[in-house]
Amino acid sequence: MTTLSAKIRTDRRIDLVHRRIYLTATLCLLVMLTLMAQVLHLQVVRHEHFTALSMDNQIKIVPVAPPRGRIFSSDKVLLADNRLSFSLELVPERVTDEPALLAQLSRFVAISAQDIERFRELRKRRRRFEGVPLKSHLDDEEVAVISANRHLLPGVDVVASSGRYYPLAQSLAHTVGYVGMIDAAEFEKLNKAIYRGTNHIGKAGIEKAYENLLHGSPGYEQVEVNAQGRVIRNIYRKPPEPSKDLYLTVDASLQLLAVQALNDRRGAIVALDNRSGAVLVAASTPGFDSNLFVGGIDSKVYAQLLRSKGTPLLNRTLQGTYPPGSTIKPMLALGGLQQGLRTPEATTWCPGWFSLKGSSRRYRCWKREGHGHLDAANAIFQSCDVYFYVLARDLGIDTLHDTLTDFGFGQPTGIDIGGERAGLIPSTRWKREALGQPWYPGETMSVGIGQGATLVTPMQLATATAVIANRGLQVRPYLLSEARDSVTGQSVIRAAAGPGREVVFAEPEYWDRIIHSMQEVVHGERGTARASGAGANYRFAGKTGTAQVISIAQGEEYDEDKVPEELQDHALFIAFAPVEAPEIALAVIVENGGGGSRTAAPIARELLDHYFHKKRRERHG
Repeated sequence: MTTLSAKIRTDRRIDLVHRRIYLTATLCLLVMLTLMAQVLHLQVVRHEHFTALSMDNQIKIVPVAPPRGRIFSSDKVLLADNRLSFSLELVPERVTDEPALLAQLSRFVAISAQDIERFRELRKRRRRFEGVPLKSHLDDEEVAVISANRHLLPGVDVVASSGRYYPLAQSLAHTVGYVGMIDAAEFEKLNKAIYRGTNHIGKAGIEKAYENLLHGSPGYEQVEVNAQGRVIRNIYRKPPEPSKDLYLTVDASLQLLAVQALNDRRGAIVALDNRSGAVLVAASTPGFDSNLFVGGIDSKVYAQLLRSKGTPLLNRTLQGTYPPGSTIKPMLALGGLQQGLRTPEATTWCPGWFSLKGSSRRYRCWKREGHGHLDAANAIFQSCDVYFYVLARDLGIDTLHDTLTDFGFGQPTGIDIGGERAGLIPSTRWKREALGQPWYPGETMSVGIGQGATLVTPMQLATATAVIANRGLQVRPYLLSEARDSVTGQSVIRAAAGPGREVVFAEPEYWDRIIHSMQEVVHGERGTARASGAGANYRFAGKTGTAQVISIAQGEEYDEDKVPEELQDHALFIAFAPVEAPEIALAVIVENGGGGSRTAAPIARELLDHYFHKKRRERHG
């Protein structure tokens, strides 16, 4: 009985063990089937998905920035070029300790607080796998030391790219302008797709005004990278769309001569093709090296430029405003003829001074003994102040204002790079609205000789001179002549002269009379600039101007030797040539240069000689 009971218990245990074995085997089989199903799902059903994810860990899409279009002068001198440049970049996703890495980098390369600030600003706008520039324009030594210590600098790359370079930076900085690093405000306005991979944008001048032509569309590269993120293979490359090369109206040889003639004095020269408005010269001195701005200008250097007595960052051709002095006398003489207040033969008596009725104040002529009886033509080429005091009184300030605005003063010329000041031609309305005061008759006397509140820019003065040369047609100045495809060289845009506006006068002969009087300024026996016209083998017309910086009290003499340089008179001169068929109109302003006939007129003659000599040389091969 005991043996039977033991046998039964043993059989039960064996059955239990068997059931457990079967259950375990079933569970294992189910697990194996599940795993096999999952493997089948991953390997077959989801194969393409995981292959793509795997490739994403190896393949990067790298934007390829388009090379920036070059800029040339009308005589095909290169003004803005692209040169191979090396920059130091950090890839954020490969940097584990940024402060430590920056400290390590500082041992090898000088990194300023400005560099770091700019890097952190750019980093916010880039994806973590994209390189962010830390320092641009590395020299050969810096490139070598970074490369030699590459193993100590995870996430750091030295990247070769195309950097902007200006061969004639000092002479054309204001006109050509410069590029600089894209800032936060600019980035928000940009088309992100077009500017991927681009760190620079036009900041001033032509570079800014024609950014849409100079910047092409980016391409991209598919590259295979290793675990450290270094490129080991190029898979595919879509080249960027080409930008445009720009050809300006500026004559480089004439521009360089203008800058040389100013000799680093504060001043400006503008020369136009009076027939079309094409700007031949736009010189503003002193200049500055625009290459300093490309990689991010050092704060100390920038502060020095801002504090400089010569204000080199000011584009005097468009933003410098000056009293025009006697250069506006031909325009006012035409206004007197147009209004019927004068005839060509009518004379005014100049005893050396003029007083308004009921006033004891004397408005003096530059010639103390006076000029005697003068008609309009004589008053212009002898630059008699009294004739124009009387004319200004008869015109009145508002008609005087309207006459000068007809010639383009007091308003932007509309030049294609913008950034110009309007200047000021005063009127009763202007003084009432700006100062809350009435206009006084004595103030009209000052405006009549280009003084007082009157302010013009050199560009306005040149375009007004072109109006006289054109006998009434006003043209809009422009700098871009042509845009060409940078790859094929084919012209894609040709600039056309802006629409002219007629300044109409009742008698066409008035233009001839005024032009003849301006010709006498330089070729006549009593002309104020006759020395500058001597020996010229072409005929030109001109007008001198001297603008006071400080006022002279009644009864006092102006002694140039006793006046500090910065308070001495500005020297001005306008001219156009040849008289019989004008091609070029110009304006010269030399700040604190003294008399226009002594300082500004000889510069104009030098430029005109060069212009016509070059034309003859080109014509005869």
